[in-house]
Amino acid sequence: MVLQWIRFFVGGGLLLAGLATFIIEMIGAFRFRYILNRMHAAAIGDTLGIGFALLGLIVMSGLNFTSLKLFLVIVFLWFSSPVSSHLIARLEVSTNEDEETHYQVKTLDIPEEGDKNDDI
Repeated sequence: MVLQWIRFFVGGGLLLAGLATFIIEMIGAFRFRYILNRMHAAAIGDTLGIGFALLGLIVMSGLNFTSLKLFLVIVFLWFSSPVSSHLIARLEVSTNEDEETHYQVKTLDIPEEGDKNDDI
């Protein structure tokens, strides 16, 4: 009986942590002006929030086949969400015509082989 209450409180705490992460994600997605900042907040919030929420459900469910499926959903989302966000961000950077208003493009000045540079 005590173990069930512990599982309930730990699972509920993880669900609340997931809910708090989703709320912070929504605030970040609406507060930031630039699309890449919004995407970063959404991607981090989705990955962490879904992880917390599904872990809470796994703890509440116990060790069974359902918890294995939930764990596999977590693994799939932890791999797919950052990759898809990265690809969308690369598309935004490569097709953005108004980049000077949002960020500065920096390049590395690599010296040629014959150049002498005492600063390096």
